[in-house]
Amino acid sequence: MNGKMMEECIATRNSVNTPKAVTDSDDIEEKCLALNTKKSETLFVSNNPQRKISCNIPRALQTGPRHNRVPEMTSAFQNLLSSLGEDPQRQGLWKTPERAAKAMLYFTKGYEERIEDILNDAIFDEDHDEMVIVKDIEMFSMCEHHLIPFIGKVSIGYLPNKRVLGLSKMARIVEVYSRRLQVQERLTKQIAVALTQAIEPAGVGVVIEATYALH
Repeated sequence: MNGKMMEECIATRNSVNTPKAVTDSDDIEEKCLALNTKKSETLFVSNNPQRKISCNIPRALQTGPRHNRVPEMTSAFQNLLSSLGEDPQRQGLWKTPERAAKAMLYFTKGYEERIEDILNDAIFDEDHDEMVIVKDIEMFSMCEHHLIPFIGKVSIGYLPNKRVLGLSKMARIVEVYSRRLQVQERLTKQIAVALTQAIEPAGVGVVIEATYALH
């Protein structure tokens, strides 16, 4: 299956804006293309085995084990409630700052996870050249601009190049990157690049359709 057929597959998933496949050429620096629509993000990566894709996003600085961060974050949420004119000591809010701190750590647990650890032994040598697609992977993330959640679904397709990845691991890749403070464009790229670097397929397509939890 060639790049044109891959492009047609992505166009079927996102019929509003048809993405153009990224082709291998000397004038392409990172070979990564993110295409915006109002409700979706699409990324197509065409893999050149002689050139490595480098689209790494630095991980957040770590300040220690997660449980050690709860007291400081709890204090911050107490101050936030006070700034809103609330009484953090009243019955209904007495444990809210601690709960909110633990919830925020859970929502951003992707900072503590590494793709290398997630994939483990789930990469297999396989002489398979048909497209592999996993559709409608549920996704939850936090917008880094306003710290409000956005939710949606991710569909991933790739053309194997002598290696395949366990299907369940694609959902885990989505979870690792979505459980961080994100923007949809970067999340789309990170998923595609992680899969590309893991198994070096002939091509990768990623479509994310998401909306803010607040309207």
